Amino acid sequence: MAGTKIDVITKATDSEFWQSMLAGARKAGQDQGIDLGLFGPTSETDISGQVKLVENSISRGADAIVLASNSSTALNGVVDRARKEGIKVITVDNAITAANEGFIGTDNIKAGQQAGERMCELITEKGRQDGKILHESSVSGQQVLVDRFTGFKAGLAAKCPDAEVVQTLVNDNDLNKAVSQVGSVLTSRPDVVGVFADNNTSGTGTARAIQEKGAAGRVSAVAF
Repeated sequence: MAGTKIDVITKATDSEFWQSMLAGARKAGQDQGIDLGLFGPTSETDISGQVKLVENSISRGADAIVLASNSSTALNGVVDRARKEGIKVITVDNAITAANEGFIGTDNIKAGQQAGERMCELITEKGRQDGKILHESSVSGQQVLVDRFTGFKAGLAAKCPDAEVVQTLVNDNDLNKAVSQVGSVLTSRPDVVGVFADNNTSGTGTARAIQEKGAAGRVSAVAF
């Protein structure tokens, strides 16, 4: 293992989630004596920046790349190029449609279903099992988020068939935007009784908005 070059490329570097992943990779690299590179664009919306990071790994002569892709399809070309150069590519968190050596991640449909069931429990406790639900999302089109929402809707429908997801808002993984979006909905729609937030930025923004609006008594939040 000593001298093996492995690059870890996360979706971004702007959240505790990805910093935790980088910290874990750093520890593993030290334990194994790996020549480790740790990279990520500044935002999960920066797909072109992530493509460039994979290109840099190819130029650097990495033996393997661990990739948390910001798109299920947009990095397929550069991943194909890496593998043609003999570089092993392991995907994490978000699967891609191009061939690769393996995927490590959550069963997001199942986890989303659990989130939907939990939302039903929370709104039922408030006697609002027929209420309206806001979906606060970080990025459009990421398969991991699509799967979470698919599972959430199924879990909610199974337990609270009269509840309804009435809107999806996309915050571009911007915390302040998430706070503003959720706050606006809480002000304009008193029938909203729950918010499903599909990543950590959306969840933190949702929690802050509920706190700022003094809405914790009427609005429940479930977040990844």
